[in-house]
Amino acid sequence: MTDFSESDQQFMTLALEEARRAATLGEVPVGAVVVLDGKIIALECNRQITLNDPSAHAEVLALRKAGQMLGNYRLPDCEMFVTLEPCTMCCGTLVHARLKRLVFATTEPKAGAVTSTNNTLDNPALNHHVDWQQGLMASESAQLLRDFFKSRRG
Repeated sequence: MTDFSESDQQFMTLALEEARRAATLGEVPVGAVVVLDGKIIALECNRQITLNDPSAHAEVLALRKAGQMLGNYRLPDCEMFVTLEPCTMCCGTLVHARLKRLVFATTEPKAGAVTSTNNTLDNPALNHHVDWQQGLMASESAQLLRDFFKSRRG
């Protein structure tokens, strides 16, 4: 079992709030928070439907906002907290951003690319390594997703 700090838990709580916001928009409930030196620089949720943009995953939107805030597309000292295991696209974006650390709540068996379908972030051929941890507030995130999809199925 991995130990998480109190601040890690606070940041994941905010990511869960963003995920709930996504659900109210009719989006799959995923939220992401980007942190630099213990300070939040971006909060986002999934908005593919809202923005008519297949790349508008919470992670990508949060990285875009963080890059704009910092005036740089490289985010080597930043950490991301996200409620669901990132997909291949998002993992690639994390690598290109040179993110320092990723913490995700629950796995995504069908599309997660950190551990579920691939080990993208551990690929030695990539030019950057993102440190990652999983499992922080996993049950809360998984329940939010289950409730969302159950309500959609009616």
